[in-house]
Amino acid sequence: MSKYKVGYLVGSLATASINRQLAKALIRLAPAELTFTEIPIKDLPLYSYDYDADFPAPARAFKQALSEVDAVLFVTPEYNRSIPGGLKNAIDWASRPYGKNSFARKPSAVIGTSPGAIGTAVAQQSLRSVLSFCNSPQMNSPEAYIQFKPGLITPEGEVTNEETETFLRNYMAELHAFIVRVLTVLPRGS
Repeated sequence: MSKYKVGYLVGSLATASINRQLAKALIRLAPAELTFTEIPIKDLPLYSYDYDADFPAPARAFKQALSEVDAVLFVTPEYNRSIPGGLKNAIDWASRPYGKNSFARKPSAVIGTSPGAIGTAVAQQSLRSVLSFCNSPQMNSPEAYIQFKPGLITPEGEVTNEETETFLRNYMAELHAFIVRVLTVLPRGS
């Protein structure tokens, strides 16, 4: 049974982010074949192509962390009908310098939660557009727009609603199957 290492990026920089709680829940509900490591984004300076010849240490560490995972899971809030600036900045670092795009051919999935009725639907569509440009194969189904209500997920990542737990467990099973499919067609290191 193959194991796959999934790096996850939480789009919010807040320590008590509800998307961080969602990430904890997803890890708890994931199949045993998936292991997870957070790839932090909060220490990255603002991207400028002036750095392309010599990335600062946080950006080098970020790109190294991405190179060490088989797939990427984005867990993001929605800010002003798009993705948070910190997440976009991280993607810009990862995709540079030209020819060294860390997302090319790397399977990815997008999920997020918000108190709003449509969850993070608009932010996810924005993120999907960026990931398409970055040539990252994306899990397109199931889509997951989670409306966060107080108590839905504990700070430890326990889901308190049975239907939501079942949905998220299925989402993670689908992520595993997607990673297997992509890496069968686009093997690592090829």
